[in-house]
Amino acid sequence: MNSETRSALHDVLQCIADIDEFIGQGRDFKVYLADKMLKAAVERKIEVIGEAINRCTSLWPEIPITQRRKIISTRNRVAHAYDAIDDALIWGIVVNHLPLLKQEVTAILASKK
Repeated sequence: MNSETRSALHDVLQCIADIDEFIGQGRDFKVYLADKMLKAAVERKIEVIGEAINRCTSLWPEIPITQRRKIISTRNRVAHAYDAIDDALIWGIVVNHLPLLKQEVTAILASKK
């Protein structure tokens, strides 16, 4: 794995850690909905994750990340269709999909030292 891919994967892990910090242990959807700054911060980190995965995919087309196409598509939707962002979709990504992405990225980095 080249240094650019490694760096992008580290960015993904940092964004996931940031999102976890932003939403806290309670992971309360109602709190998320009521806080515009929190929503904007999470959406921005989702954008960065998508861009980082896009870069990794262009450098390593077969990178073993299960949902890489969906991650990139979500990034594009957040960046370009900002007026049509579904809060429930973003929350579902945070709660249901980021834990798997974290596991996959961690495993990739560990296996390619």
